[in-house]
Amino acid sequence: MGRSKEGKPVPKPRGVAHRSRPGRQCDLCGKTARLTTTECCGNTICADEENYVLFSYARNSCYRNHRRFTLCGYHHAEEHPGSWKECASCRTEFETEMYVYYGTNEYNFEKLEKPPSFEPTRCATCDEVINLAEDGFSERGDDYYCESCSEKELQKLLGKVPPLEPDGMQRPAADRTTRAGKHRSRSKRRPR
Repeated sequence: MGRSKEGKPVPKPRGVAHRSRPGRQCDLCGKTARLTTTECCGNTICADEENYVLFSYARNSCYRNHRRFTLCGYHHAEEHPGSWKECASCRTEFETEMYVYYGTNEYNFEKLEKPPSFEPTRCATCDEVINLAEDGFSERGDDYYCESCSEKELQKLLGKVPPLEPDGMQRPAADRTTRAGKHRSRSKRRPR
């Protein structure tokens, strides 16, 4: 912790690395360079949040992964009192499947000792199992739809959307018919 001009303690900004001391390493990945401590639980972790590219959904930052994908990080961000492991608010704010994922995934320093059991989430259309933490899906009301069924449903809602032409342009229907007809006639083999 630094000091202001007046001599008052100034907290180190989040993600700023401490000088590495011998024997110190990230408690998640084991790296020894550019380390800091988490705001939520004070564990040693990589000071690497700047490695994350906005909207990339990459999981390449120990600091960000712990802050965003754990109950510990969520509990701290929401300023809930007490320990995240006994927090009733944290328990009720997530689907059970996501509560278990956030409490037991590889981004935790400590994991839920006895995670609650849950029925897997299934697609309302095809009954395929959906892993809420990893798979693409959509929701409508209380129903979940897998990525494939979501795409089909979207096509129904929007009407059949014709595919783009090879040059990436979308042509009016009359143009597409003409162009497709010409393309088909060129691809036919001529009798010899």
